[in-house]
Amino acid sequence: MNIGDRKQLILQAIIEDYINTAEPVGSRTISKKYLTAISPATIRNEMADLEEMGYIEQPHTSSGRIPSDKGYRVYVNQILAQQKIIEMHQEFIKTEFFDTLGEIDRLIKHASKLLSQLTSYTSIAMAPQMKSAMLKRIQLIKIDTTTLLIVLITNSGIAKNGVIRVTKDLSHDLVDKLTRIFNEVFEGLSVQDINDGMIKELMLRMNGYHDIAEQVLLEIIRTLQYTDKTEIYHDGAANMLNLPEFKDIDRAREFFNILEEKEMLFNLLNEAENDVSVAIGSENKYEQLNDCSVITATYKINGKTIGSIGVVGPTRMDYTKVISIVDCVKGNMTEILTKLLNR
Repeated sequence: MNIGDRKQLILQAIIEDYINTAEPVGSRTISKKYLTAISPATIRNEMADLEEMGYIEQPHTSSGRIPSDKGYRVYVNQILAQQKIIEMHQEFIKTEFFDTLGEIDRLIKHASKLLSQLTSYTSIAMAPQMKSAMLKRIQLIKIDTTTLLIVLITNSGIAKNGVIRVTKDLSHDLVDKLTRIFNEVFEGLSVQDINDGMIKELMLRMNGYHDIAEQVLLEIIRTLQYTDKTEIYHDGAANMLNLPEFKDIDRAREFFNILEEKEMLFNLLNEAENDVSVAIGSENKYEQLNDCSVITATYKINGKTIGSIGVVGPTRMDYTKVISIVDCVKGNMTEILTKLLNR
């Protein structure tokens, strides 16, 4: 949305001052530090409009304003359109990666550490997914009249059990038949191999038992995805304790709990699709991250995405700097991994 040049400048000034100070920004501050040619009265009027439009908020009566998630989004979209790469970071990162040639695991760990050091926030990184887990065997076992046990075994030998509830009493022969159908349709497949045609075939053959088919299919996909996931690294959690937003002990504890949720971190990185993407505050899929911004990027080999990296910080983060660093790190990772695996 085009909010007008003057409002855009005022919004940018509010965001950049708030990033630097973590304090609400008033009209006099903007007039003195950023837009000296515009009077405080004019700035106040423009700020009132920006607040009404939802781009800034007033946290306390008689205080200045702070950016909203919507305001940050306008700011970040402008940065992404410009795709600024800070030359200093580019040269330093390339030098830092030089010594990791030949060791993929070390490369990912180093990337995670580098991201946290350069951004002063918390980094997350996913090691390359070089293989796809395949389903070796499915077994349905009747426990009682309303409960079925699902046993899933992959080609790597990993087994997962799940329990589903059924609305009708199934005979042991019928359970064996359903087990056979699942194995005939899905045995030997990875999650990438499962397509709409296979799902339609399953539903046709499971006529009258679609509820069971859907529940088992969900367990199959979950198992293959989480078996396929590789190591997740994170660094710089202690960096967050230096930020005003995390001085509150309960908020700090909640953030540290997030880093223990490996499945959540895996999903954040696994769902990254773009070269660089930014989720701001309430845009995050997980409610626990509604006070944070997450910047992720995918790294590739021969054009195929094999992993991702990211930075988690407060919504009041230095987006220009962080986007530049994340983009530069993923670019170097792509270059190094392509050389390693194509030589």
